[in-house]
Amino acid sequence: MDRELKAGLLWGGGILLLALAASQGRKLDWLDSDMVTRLVIGTNGLMIAWYGNRMPKAFLPDACARQVARVGGWSMALSGIIYVGFWAFPPLGPCFACPAALLRE
Repeated sequence: MDRELKAGLLWGGGILLLALAASQGRKLDWLDSDMVTRLVIGTNGLMIAWYGNRMPKAFLPDACARQVARVGGWSMALSGIIYVGFWAFPPLGPCFACPAALLRE
């Protein structure tokens, strides 16, 4: 099996296990529903940053393609980190309202 495929399957399985554990913690009153949402969505942001970090490391024979992969990797890594910060710190009301306002216009 390909190394990238294994990594993707591990990320997907890890997110599923985290979501199941967080919802079980919510049922046991260890976590509130906002924390469950922040954990799962924040983990998605970490996955985006991880894939952005992996992009420039892929073998590409052309120099121009390597530059494009480097720029794409940097933008994905930074957007993943910003995404995690966006879901980790502010109140959840604006987090849900902002994307809805962008889609409405």
